[in-house]
Amino acid sequence: MNKTPLSLILPDIRSAMNIGAIFRTADAVGAEKIYLSGYSATPMHPKVVKTAIGSEETVPWEYINNTNDLIQKKKEQGYQIIGLEYNPKAKKIWETDFMFPVALIVGNEIHGIPEDQLELCDKIVYIPMLGKKESLNVATATGIAVYKILERYLLASKK
Repeated sequence: MNKTPLSLILPDIRSAMNIGAIFRTADAVGAEKIYLSGYSATPMHPKVVKTAIGSEETVPWEYINNTNDLIQKKKEQGYQIIGLEYNPKAKKIWETDFMFPVALIVGNEIHGIPEDQLELCDKIVYIPMLGKKESLNVATATGIAVYKILERYLLASKK
């Protein structure tokens, strides 16, 4: 199967188990690559291995030192940069058009995506919350977002 033209950028994700879960989701949608930075655990961490259940070996990944440089490089390569963050500039994810390839930035569980990285995004999207809580677990939110992006990609591919 061809890879989905989708990369994930995971700066400063606190939980190694969230990273492992995101690896599983990335494998499920055929994502091209995962980029880890800051204090995000790599697939050498035992908790990533435990939750990734082998997907850390099927999804290409790279640890990068400078997230902003990576975002600029992806832009130069023609990627649309999407930030997943509740923000005044954000649009509902299902009201957003995507141009492929896409690089999705997923923020830290507490602080979200840093402002300097948000400024580099082509679009910022959020998942509306209908209950009392203001946000989802980062791995859950990433799963919803990548499946919405995959849906749009598959629909566009049929045209």
